[in-house]
Order: sequence, then structure tokens, then C-alpha cells
Amino acid sequence: MLITIAENSGFCRGVQRAVDTAMSVPAQNTYVLGEIIHNAHVVNAIQSRGIITVNSLDEVPDGATVIFRSHGVPAAYYDECRGRGITVIDCTCGFVRNTQKIVKEQSESGRYVIIVGEATHPEVIGLLGWCSGEALVVNDPQFDFTPVRNKDVCVVAQTTFSVEKFEKIIENIKNLCEKTVAVFKTICYTTYGRQLEAAKLARKCEAMLVIGGLNSSNTNKLFEVCSAHCNNVFRLSGPEDLDFDKLKNFKSVGIVSGASTPMAQNREVLLKMEEKSTEVIAANSMEEVVAKIDNESKFKKGQIVTATISKATEDGLQILLPYSKKEILLGKDELDCDVYNADEYEGKVGEPIDLLVVELKPSLKLSQKMIKILAEEEALLGDIQNGKEFQVECTGYNKGGLTAALGTYSVFVPAKEIRPSFVKDLTKYVGKTLRLRALEVKKDSRKKEIIASQRVILQEEKDAREAAKAAKEAEFFANIAVGDVVEGKVERVTSFGAFVSVNGFDCLAHISDLSWTGAKSVTDVLEIGKTYQFKVLKVDQESKKVSIGYKQLQPQPWDLAAEKYAVGEVIHGKVVRIVPFGAFIEVEKGIDGLVHVSQISYERIETPASVLNVGDEVDAKIISLDPAAKKMNLSIKAVLPEPERKPRGERSGEESSSKRSRAPRRSDDEYSDWNEGSISIGTSLGDLLADAQKNK
Repeated sequence: MLITIAENSGFCRGVQRAVDTAMSVPAQNTYVLGEIIHNAHVVNAIQSRGIITVNSLDEVPDGATVIFRSHGVPAAYYDECRGRGITVIDCTCGFVRNTQKIVKEQSESGRYVIIVGEATHPEVIGLLGWCSGEALVVNDPQFDFTPVRNKDVCVVAQTTFSVEKFEKIIENIKNLCEKTVAVFKTICYTTYGRQLEAAKLARKCEAMLVIGGLNSSNTNKLFEVCSAHCNNVFRLSGPEDLDFDKLKNFKSVGIVSGASTPMAQNREVLLKMEEKSTEVIAANSMEEVVAKIDNESKFKKGQIVTATISKATEDGLQILLPYSKKEILLGKDELDCDVYNADEYEGKVGEPIDLLVVELKPSLKLSQKMIKILAEEEALLGDIQNGKEFQVECTGYNKGGLTAALGTYSVFVPAKEIRPSFVKDLTKYVGKTLRLRALEVKKDSRKKEIIASQRVILQEEKDAREAAKAAKEAEFFANIAVGDVVEGKVERVTSFGAFVSVNGFDCLAHISDLSWTGAKSVTDVLEIGKTYQFKVLKVDQESKKVSIGYKQLQPQPWDLAAEKYAVGEVIHGKVVRIVPFGAFIEVEKGIDGLVHVSQISYERIETPASVLNVGDEVDAKIISLDPAAKKMNLSIKAVLPEPERKPRGERSGEESSSKRSRAPRRSDDEYSDWNEGSISIGTSLGDLLADAQKNK
């Protein structure tokens, strides 16, 4: 028996992409809208991963992931997914997407759209969802097109429809329609090539095997084509349907398979036929055919395959790959176990094991533990998609932004998303930890990428800080008024004052408001880090400024004068100011006493300056004290020995001279401002006073 396998067999490009995607994307919270392809074996393999097949978007939870298969879906499905936060992995075939574009544009231009295909096929249902105007689905070449005779018509075809039937329908439409008929031959060229090859093979073989899902439209078309040219055509959904007894008497058998049939199933059919008879040969050789099929059905990186444990060794497990008689070693380091024990796995020989395709070159590498890692990654990814912050280390950059990795996902941070302000030098971020939030997550099997932003996090934190600050300031100003006594901590000092934190708000205590006696430095009065009581002096909410004072809560020197000093007491002080009617003595900081010119010496003097100098230190007796009026009168001569009186005659000359030189008497008004201030210089007058005593 000579076996010939059609060159155009197995998955088409669109189906291959959809299957690879479904076998590689994380399974958690992932759904497929309809069967990924019309092949029970493949559908079961995908479902065994945990991916759920649903028939309606209503069955997909909000925030989940949905795979749109190669047949395509109505346009409204994309809007619904966006509105419900559903991530779409779009595996729509390129040919189908092109047809969707055509019917959308033609329908919007006002043309009547005719779709040649099966009304119940998911591709056709999807195409109808891209039409905004009238549309019609036709399957029968004898359909009566009279209702569209006077309409401008656009005709497209289901990509897997029979070329022969399509041509007949087009001819019928053109014969009846009086207006423009725009025909778009949207049948996939791969489908057309399969049909031509199937017809050619059927004409030269005594029997034909057509392999593919029983509900596969393109496989059923191949069955129709083969039946038109061969009397012995057998329909197989898979290798298990093969009845070799029905074939053993044929000298030549052709094998064709639909676009949704994996090449591995063709291989399994060949191997099964080889087991039944040694007379079965391929058109070239069985080895070449099997090798060709193996080459075309290679595993894809990221795909999960179900293998069988055949043996446990010290180095790991010997496993048998699906649709293969070849065993490979699965190293113990790739098993999902804490400690590998070959004896424990001996009891699992013959059991299935799910493995992830990690590498293809230089040799096939599989891993069980990577499936667990990916599952954990997927759980984390779910949180990330919901807006959770994540951190990665920046590993590089390009002119567009920063690059990093999170598990099997690449991470890209556009330059404008690094921080709120412009970033000129990207190199300084390499090796730094980035705090990110996902803007977009791409789960495509060929490129798993997270596009993220650090700027949104930093901006939110900045906005939150500013909002909190504004709220705190509003509360602060609502609860503070001039005259209030507040408690504050000295945070920092300057030459002009201290900044004090009052309920978290910076208030200024000017240096002039720290001490009644004046302070040369803030630290002479206040200590950084310590807490004091202050009085609120001024509140300006518009400029966000509050002035406070420390001295306003302290007693003034004159307030304590009555307790500290008494009339008749002798004080020691310094001459700080000399005026024509006397001298002011600093008793202490903030308290000056007046020594009238008449109280400086027993001997009459022309002016106080003739005896005293600013800075002289003197002893004086308090002769009157009025704290309320802030006045203290002193007498220097009261602490000096009283001179001996001279005979009257001797004094008369002096008195006349004294009268001539006596200064005019001053009224109290002339020195009423004596207590307004003082200047301290600190010079000693001991010698001058001693000389004055001698002259007496």
C-alpha cells in the first residue's frame, strides 16, 4: 500500500498562532471564547491547562483575560471588554481581519453586504458584527437574489468556503443585480491550495483519508472535494477512528488534513498503519515522512505539553513525549519537588506529567517547576493588572526609556513615565530599584511585556502630600488666633530668629521677640530641639505666615524690681549714658537708675561728664524706687564719706564762685525720658572717683 500525504496539511498559520498562544499564556483567570479550533484533541489539551472555554462574554468575569480565536468576533465585543476591564488576547486570523475591515468600510459607504458562507459559523457571525447596514448570508448557489436586484452590493466570502461554490454564487449575483457588484475574493489562499491539492490527490488514489474535527468547516470542505473525485473517502476525527481493515485492500491511499488538525495526528495515523502491516510504505519513505511531520510539529517555546513518565533514574525522569516513541531525560533540577527521590517516582511510571517548553535550541529543554513559577507569576500579574505597585531593578535603557524584567516578562518604562519632571540622563537609573504601576500588560506568547510608570506613583504621593499639607494648614489656621499661647519645638535658627514647629507648622520667633533685654544670638535664649511656650503675635493666612514671641510670656525686669531692690540698698552698676542733668547707671539688663548731677559728688561739679565716663563702674544707693513708672533714683555721693565742713568765712568765697558756675536747675520734664534705653560700654571710673574725693 502506497501512502501519499498532502503537502498542505496541518495547522495553517492563523490556527498555529492561536494554539501556540493558548498553550503558552498563563492559565489562571484566562478564558477562550468558543473552541480555539475545531479539534477535540487540541481543545482538551488546552482545557487540561486550566484555561476555560466559554460560549459567551457573559461567562467571562470582569478583569479576567479572554482569548479571541482565529475566527474573529463582532466589533462590539472589544468595546464590552474595555468597559469591563477584560484583557483581550486577539488571535483573529489575518485573512479574517482583512474581511472584517472590508465589510465595515463597504457597509459604512451604504453598500448591501452579502457574506458567502455558513450562517452558523463563528467567522460569519463575527463578520456580521462589523456591518453597520443591511447584510445577508448566502450558502446556496441557487439562492434567489431578486430582493437585492436594485442595490449596490458588496460580496465577501468566509475564508474557508468552497472556491467552486463561491464562483457559482458570484455568477448568479452578477446575472441578477442591475447595479454595482463589488466582489472581494476573501477565501484564504491556504484553504484554496488545500482544496486544489486534495482534488488532485483524490483523482489518483483509490482511497482518501480526511483527518480533522468533525465540526471543522474547512475539513468538511476537503471531504466534499475528495468525495467528488474519489469513491472511497473516509472521515477521521483522529487516529483513534482509523479502521485499517477498510483500507488494507487498496493499493494507494491519500491523506489530507484540515487547517485545524495538528500534524502530530497525521504522524499517529501513519505509525498506526505501519503497525498493522509491513506492506505500508510512504510515497518517499516512512522515515522521511515521519521526519517531515516531526519537523513541522515542533514544540514552541513557552508551550505546555503533557508527557508520560516512563522511568525514574538517579539523574531524573525518562519521559515519553506526546505523539512520539522517543524518550528524553527530564533533569531532577527541573522537577517541582524540594528533594528528588527516584524511589518515590517509581510508583508514578505511566502517569502523565505537564511540562513547559523552556528551550528549543541546541536541544529541547522541558521543566515542571517552571510551570509553578509561572503560576505564581500569573497570580502576581493579576495584582499588577489591578493597579498594585511592584518593584524591579533597572537593567538597561534605550533612547525611549528604561528596561527591566519581572520573571518571564520584560518591563519597559518610557522616559516620560520615570518621574513627574523631565529626565535627561537615563544612565543613572541603571541598577536602581524602580517603583512601578502597570500601564499595559501584553500577554502575547511571542512578546510578554509590561509597560509601566513610576511617575504616576510619585505624582500621586506628591499630590497626597500637598493635599494633606493643605488640609493640615487649613485646620491649623482655623484653630489659631493672635494672643493664643502655643507650645512649639525649636527646629532651626537663623541670624534673625528661630523657626518653631507649632502643630507641625513653621512659625517665626523673631530675635527681637525673644528677650526683653535684647539677645545677640537666638541660642542665647532658645536651644534647638527643645520645646517652649510662645505667644501668637500675628497671623497671615494668605501668605501662610505666623509670628510668635517668647519674651511676651516672660516677666519684664521692672516687674521684678520691687522684689529684688529696696530704697537704701547699695547697688553696683555701670555708667551707660551721660546727659547734662546726670548719668544713667545700668543696675541690670533692662533696669537703669538715674544719678542726678546733684547726687554725683558732695562737691559741686560743672557737668556729670567732668567726673564720670561711660563704662565706669560705680556703687550707688537707691534713694527712690517706682517700678510702675520704671524709675529708680540713685546717689553716688551717699556711699561716699561726707566731707568735713569748713568755717563759714572760707566757704563764702567758694559759694560765690559756685553760684557763678552752678548749672541752671533742671525740671523733671527735662529728664523724664531717662528710662527709655541704655548703652553698656563697661569702662572703670575708680581712679576718677578717688581723685574727686581728694579734691573735696
